[in-house]
Amino acid sequence: MRNAFIEALRSHARENPNIFLVVGDLGYSVVEEFAEEFPDRFLNAGIAEQNMAGVASGLASSGYHVFVYSIANFPLVRCLEQIRNDICYHNRSVTIVSVGGGLSYGALGYSHHATEDFATTLSLPNFRVYAPGDPMEVRAVMKKLVADPSPGYLRLGKAGEPLFHESEPTWQAGEVVEIQQGSRVLLLTSGGVIDLAFGIKEELKAHDIDAAISSLPEICPLSEACMRTLSEDYDLVAVIEEHRRGGVGSFIAGCLHDFECMSGKKTKAFLLSLRINENPPEVSGRSDFLRAKLGMNPKVCASRILETLGRI
Repeated sequence: MRNAFIEALRSHARENPNIFLVVGDLGYSVVEEFAEEFPDRFLNAGIAEQNMAGVASGLASSGYHVFVYSIANFPLVRCLEQIRNDICYHNRSVTIVSVGGGLSYGALGYSHHATEDFATTLSLPNFRVYAPGDPMEVRAVMKKLVADPSPGYLRLGKAGEPLFHESEPTWQAGEVVEIQQGSRVLLLTSGGVIDLAFGIKEELKAHDIDAAISSLPEICPLSEACMRTLSEDYDLVAVIEEHRRGGVGSFIAGCLHDFECMSGKKTKAFLLSLRINENPPEVSGRSDFLRAKLGMNPKVCASRILETLGRI
């Protein structure tokens, strides 16, 4: 995903002279070509994330659309106050790009895991939140980001993620993106967990359940059309995310509640959040190893879905 991001950013920068890239002393083997092609629109801010966010806000106040790129939680957690006060409060055109969202950097330990980022970003004012599921979705999201000057957050995987779309998908703002059709159960993914959804789908087939799979690359704000799809078309919507509580599942639950109150219609679907366990892992390892250890392998997730279906 990160390669799709930087390729798209370079392409848009050729057409848009206001695009500026700021990095936190990393991204080597990824950002060099952008820096060489646009040396006057590239800045290595060093290992100083709070300063990096402040600099990005200042550049945005001068008319730039700034993309701040760093690993996992470093461009978000370390400088949350500056993002909240300098970027969101002033509605600056800054996109925070977190590469290696979720457990992508699992082998580097908890310091490099981004498993609380949705809970943080979805609560910030004026902030749009994106989590594409494959490189094709990254390219589609980049078009939306460049066209929208709002502050935003982009969660990316690390590298080498498989393609699940044959071409760039299109969707209306805040709507789900269909990957595979099905009935009764919707496996709704956020970020780089589409592969896990396919594993869960295979487990459910043994129980004569043909689950649909959709992605939610544009999380905030959700559209009314998305609310109708989630509330009316399925018996159960299972939100899959590499995140702890307070993430996309919780956000959707709150949106559905508001939708019920405003529309006067009772939601048909039962919402189930398939997320990682609350306690941080005491070991490091590949993301698939950590997923299994934290309760997110296909068999365990399918069992939770079957158990829930038996109660509704």
